[in-house]
Amino acid sequence: MILVTGANGHLGALTLAALHARKADATGGSRTPGDAMRLLDFDNPSSLHLAGVTTVVLVSAGYAEDDQVIRRHAAVVEAAVRDGVQHIIYTSLTGAGDHLGFALAHRATEQLVTDSGLSWTILRNGLYAELFGALMTWDGDTLESAFGAGALAAVARADLADVAAIVAVDPERHTGRVYDLVGAPITAASVAGHLGTGHRTIELAEYRRRLLDTPGLLPFQPPMLSSIATSVRHGFLGTTSTDLQDLLDHPARDALAIAAAAAFAARPESG
Repeated sequence: MILVTGANGHLGALTLAALHARKADATGGSRTPGDAMRLLDFDNPSSLHLAGVTTVVLVSAGYAEDDQVIRRHAAVVEAAVRDGVQHIIYTSLTGAGDHLGFALAHRATEQLVTDSGLSWTILRNGLYAELFGALMTWDGDTLESAFGAGALAAVARADLADVAAIVAVDPERHTGRVYDLVGAPITAASVAGHLGTGHRTIELAEYRRRLLDTPGLLPFQPPMLSSIATSVRHGFLGTTSTDLQDLLDHPARDALAIAAAAAFAARPESG
């Protein structure tokens, strides 16, 4: 049996759906499990029961500070070793992302997985096209961002889920492999052009100020989001790879169209 952690999250839910579409014997785990899911609370190691599971798709639980994220992932790896799991697939971060503020937790988890003694595959996921679009803001009819002219090798979240499912149904074929899953580079200007509008670059200091003034953001999020903006702006996240298309069993989704849809959805007039 394949188990997908974080199965109520965006990537986890899509991965589980992709596995079911491929008729795989798969279930999900979550701290708030739905029907036929397992209770898996990363912050409560006693809830981590993986008996009967052969392959775990460990979807990063990155919505926290590094120490908490690494502690959560370590608990899952320890449970996998204890309960006889054969293979772990970890959804990590693209190799071009080492300058990002959340890279450390991913690299530390990769080390946990590769040192576990279990068979493993690392999926180094590029940043979502959906996120790229959602991080842009509107000033009237003009898109604004701190991305400048920098490019992001963005990828559709659903494509990453499909790759995770493809690897999970035949893990032996991908044992010991590290895949860099990024798409074709897109820019903020190309997103704006897709929407038939203009793009204005704001300074990084202004972007950070806006983030700090945004209600609901947790303390670690403004520096994390600022690191995305400066990494794109200064050319560190536009690196391409063929791994995504080599692994997919269909053409990659249009990251530009997906980013544009996400940006448009955030437009105040769109409701």
